[in-house]
Amino acid sequence: MIGVLGGSGFTRFLEPLESLVVDTPFGPTSDPITVCAVDGARAAFVPRHGHDHRLAPHKVPYRANLWALREIGATAVFGPFAAGSLSPSIGLGELVVVDQLVDRTWGRADTYHDEFTDGPVHASLADPYDADLRTALVAAARKLQLPVHDRGTVVVIQGPRFATRAESAWYRAQGWDVINMTQYPEAALARELELPYAGIALITDHDTGIEGDPNVGPVTQEEVFAEFDRYVGRVRDLLVEVIPAL
Repeated sequence: MIGVLGGSGFTRFLEPLESLVVDTPFGPTSDPITVCAVDGARAAFVPRHGHDHRLAPHKVPYRANLWALREIGATAVFGPFAAGSLSPSIGLGELVVVDQLVDRTWGRADTYHDEFTDGPVHASLADPYDADLRTALVAAARKLQLPVHDRGTVVVIQGPRFATRAESAWYRAQGWDVINMTQYPEAALARELELPYAGIALITDHDTGIEGDPNVGPVTQEEVFAEFDRYVGRVRDLLVEVIPAL
C-alpha cells in the first residue's frame, strides 16, 4: 500500500475500491481515505485540504493523515503539492522532486512526541525526503517525458496569504527554489513514523513575479487553481507510473 496526499486541486486520484474512516489519537483525517488499484498495486489517497478544500494550510490535520495511512498499511507516502517557482529556470507546469525544505511556519502541531515519557526522541531531518522514492519519481517522470527537476529546496510558509515582495526576494537570495504552504510538518511527521516520504512540486506560479519581467505578475489564488487544474494530469500520470514499480 502506497499513501498519496493530494494538494490544492488534487482532490481525487483514481476510482476508489473502498472508503475508510480511521480513528486516530489526533482526530479525524482530512477526508475518509479512498483505496484504489494502480496496475496491480494499491494506493491510499487523502486530499490534504479535504475534498471541498475547506482546510487552510495551517489547519490540515497532518498528524492524523499520516498516522492513519500507516495504520492501514502504507509503507511509503507521496506528497504532491502546488508550488510557486522562485527561479526563472523553473517554469509553469514543471515538476520538482524536492530534496530539501526550509520551515517558515509557526504554531503547527509538528511532532508525535509532545512528551518524552519513554525517553527523548529527536528525529533526524538532515535529508527530509527519501532518496529511493526520489530516484523512482525522477526516473518515472523522464520515462513519461515530463518536465522534471531532480532536486530543489522548498521554503514552507505559514499561509494562507502569499508572500510579500520582500519575503520572496529574501527566499530567492537564499537560493531556495520553490515555495509552498504544506510540506512542513508533513515530511517531519513521516520521518517520525519511519514512513519513507517524497514531495513532488507542481509549479503553478512565479510567486511575486520574475524580476525584470513585467509580463509575469504576482500570484493569485485563481491562477494557482487554474494552473494546477491544467497540469494535474501530469501528477496523476507520474503516480500511476511509479506506484506499481515500487
